[in-house]
Amino acid sequence: MTSPLLLQQVLTSFLLPPLGLALIGGLCGLLAWRGRRLAGLGAVLMAFGLFLLSTPLAANLLMGSLEREDTPALPDMAPGAIVILGAEIVGSRNGVDVGPLTLERLRAGAALHRRTGLPVLVTGGVLSAATPPLAKLMAASLNTDFGVPVRWIEPRAPDTRGNATFSIALLRDAGVGAAYIVTHGWHLPRALAAFQRHGLETVGVPVRPARAASFRWSDWIARPDHLAESWFALREWTGRLVYALRD
Repeated sequence: MTSPLLLQQVLTSFLLPPLGLALIGGLCGLLAWRGRRLAGLGAVLMAFGLFLLSTPLAANLLMGSLEREDTPALPDMAPGAIVILGAEIVGSRNGVDVGPLTLERLRAGAALHRRTGLPVLVTGGVLSAATPPLAKLMAASLNTDFGVPVRWIEPRAPDTRGNATFSIALLRDAGVGAAYIVTHGWHLPRALAAFQRHGLETVGVPVRPARAASFRWSDWIARPDHLAESWFALREWTGRLVYALRD
């Protein structure tokens, strides 16, 4: 793993929940124990924040806030390829493999390939030390799990802009000027902006759009998978802010 990517992951871990809220809550608790009564309220608020982010209510609200409601305009030319963006990997005693989010994108991309017959490009770089590039794992999964061949493997991208930069170079060499972009609905606006920034015409294919938030009692039941969804949503908002500041 490159040093900038490692630094980015460390900073993300400290800034976002649960670690960020836990550290602030712990500090507030320590100050309250030393007699700062107002700090005790801060500790309670941090604990409530962790609880809230672990509920379907917060997760769906955050995910929904990232997705666009408008219908995108169709490109001038027909898409000539399907680009599937990687998300994460998981480890086991047998090594590493694509994670659940990546697998969802692969499944959607495979279904689109069967409908259109278009060639597939997978993109994703090295996410952890001593592991293969995510794109190579994606290509193996598409071939083994879905019986879909991969035309292009883009193994260098460290982030969404890297996905766009390196993928477009491969597509242009093949004479492709428009493509389907397959990723989750909450990630799609930033992904499309990254590809369009380089002049590629795109059609977004949102994977698993967010469920509309409700205020039923069941939406207040906290679970760790909902905390993970909230984490991904907050990280996505952070990514959008960083890209906006860079531009």
